[in-house]
Amino acid sequence: MASFYTLQLVCVCLGLFLVACNGFASHEVYALSAFKEAIYEDPLMVLSNWNSLDSDPCDWSGISCSTARDHILKINVSQSSLKGFIATELDQLSFLQELIIHGNSFIGTIPKELGTLKFLRVLDLGGNMLSGPIPLEIGNLTSIVKINLGSNGLTGRLPLELGNLNNLEELRLDRNKLEGTIPGSNGSQIASNLNGLSLSNGNPTGLCRASQLRVADFSYNFFVGSVPKCLEYLQSSSFQGNCRLDRDPKQRDAPLCDGTLAKGHPGLGPKHRYVEDRSEHQSASKPTWILALEIVTGVMVGSLFLMALFLAVQRLPRKPSISIPWKKKSSGKDHITICIDPGMLKDVKRYNRQELEVACEDFSNIIGSSSDSLVYKGIMKGGPEIAVISICIKEDQWTGYLELYFQKEVADLARLNHENAGKLLGYCRESSPFTRMLVFEYASNGTLYEHLHYGEGCQLSWTRRMNIVVGIAKGLKYLHTEIVPPFTISEFNSSAVYLTDDFSPKLVDFESWKSIISRSEKNSGAISADGDVCVLPSSIEGRHLDVQGNIYAFGVLLLEIISGRPPYCKEKGCLVDWATEFLEQPEVMSNIVDPQLKHFRLEDLTAICEVVSLCIKQTQMTRVSTRELCSILESRIDTSASSELKASSLAWAELALSS
Repeated sequence: MASFYTLQLVCVCLGLFLVACNGFASHEVYALSAFKEAIYEDPLMVLSNWNSLDSDPCDWSGISCSTARDHILKINVSQSSLKGFIATELDQLSFLQELIIHGNSFIGTIPKELGTLKFLRVLDLGGNMLSGPIPLEIGNLTSIVKINLGSNGLTGRLPLELGNLNNLEELRLDRNKLEGTIPGSNGSQIASNLNGLSLSNGNPTGLCRASQLRVADFSYNFFVGSVPKCLEYLQSSSFQGNCRLDRDPKQRDAPLCDGTLAKGHPGLGPKHRYVEDRSEHQSASKPTWILALEIVTGVMVGSLFLMALFLAVQRLPRKPSISIPWKKKSSGKDHITICIDPGMLKDVKRYNRQELEVACEDFSNIIGSSSDSLVYKGIMKGGPEIAVISICIKEDQWTGYLELYFQKEVADLARLNHENAGKLLGYCRESSPFTRMLVFEYASNGTLYEHLHYGEGCQLSWTRRMNIVVGIAKGLKYLHTEIVPPFTISEFNSSAVYLTDDFSPKLVDFESWKSIISRSEKNSGAISADGDVCVLPSSIEGRHLDVQGNIYAFGVLLLEIISGRPPYCKEKGCLVDWATEFLEQPEVMSNIVDPQLKHFRLEDLTAICEVVSLCIKQTQMTRVSTRELCSILESRIDTSASSELKASSLAWAELALSS
């Protein structure tokens, strides 16, 4: 009998062992659940399938697991509009290799517990709203290859422990509030002012110990002092926008730096202040004759400079031009002359980068992105909310033709003036750092796409949708028929429709960069580089007008608005294919309507389905204009507040109960 119970016990233990081997590590599921609980806003429902009761999280969105599906290797929820804190419980993901939460709105500090993730190779926390110092424990991530902490609000000094990261290849710390010196000495000379200690010329210290570091960005912080010699291979732009840092081609404004440094700013230690005081004392004690000589020399040099400048201005042609290199041949001398029309942008407001940087919180408030551009949200001091589109092209790839098309695009957008068209407030064009931006008035209620597919269905009642439909139609009619030359939206869909507080639609061409780039690529080869040729913006091809493409897209958009379904999804296929059978059979037309809608007017639906059919089935023989489409919708759709009440006795009852 005893042997029987012993055998039973062995079997039970073996069963528990096998379950433990085959099941997912429960503490890792707990860590993910804690991560989700620390997030208080998930407007895009990215984490909607993160179910803590599910013992296998490998199919959760943004999660990648090992081949055996027993450990989490990667979390990637970048650009997901998440708001919350970074849970300290992530340290229980012992095998985690990549943590990527870039481009969200995480707040709070970076948990020091992340320093225990010994297999972590990528730590990307950039583009959030994190604050506080960089934890010293980050120096324990011995497997780390890439760290991105840029575009946050981090403060304090850089930890010396970053030098422990022997495998680190990329370090991005730009656009924070970090201060002090950049720690590092290559051991060839005495290094000082590192935590108040003087180090002998022995082993490398600080970042000079990170021998694999190839890419680093320290720009737009409050660093002072000298750049370690081991980092001098980096471009000077990697250090710009700091305070009294050598190799910084563009320092921060003196009031911004001096105001903090003078108040015991930690970045300016006693040794720095002593050196500056001594320098000022030496300057004040110079002999009078030396000071007089310096003054006379300065006056002479200044006079010569002004004279040369005056002569240069006198020789300028009446039509100002700039010479931009283009398609250099072996001789390297070939170029074209790009003539800038001074009158083209004279009525368009030009912003400087610094004021946009302040408005957009150091360009950390990212609300959209594509391969060609980034979109930031900002608030002008004493002015409106703005949306700033910044082109993602490097300076060495920017050609003369791109500059011409950029100017022409700004002029095109600036002429739009309609209640249902996005308003261009101005532009930004600077060379150091290279900047090309468009500044739009911000519509604070987000995009129509977000409301249809990620928002609450009750927010878009039938009447509200009808108002949006008519507003879009009016905007299109204005763009296509009421301005000369006409204007079309590059990618016309629900993401190009922004909504104001009262849900009024505004059509915004945030993809206009693609138009600039494609036109430049198409036409830059139309001219040889032999000799000087003057090309004016007014003489180059305008933006591509795809009126018929906009009309077809309008039909698809109408279906999307009334059905609540996206234009295409993997499960349900193409929206147009699905809707066709209902469009052709009026008796089943109501099946198109979004199930979330309690009431709708059949007359409105009939008018919309008629317009949809005209849009998606047009041929050379049956083409219809935007003016005709808008007329149908305006005359047959009831957008009054009582229209929904007329459609349903139940709606009247609801009104009576609420009164």
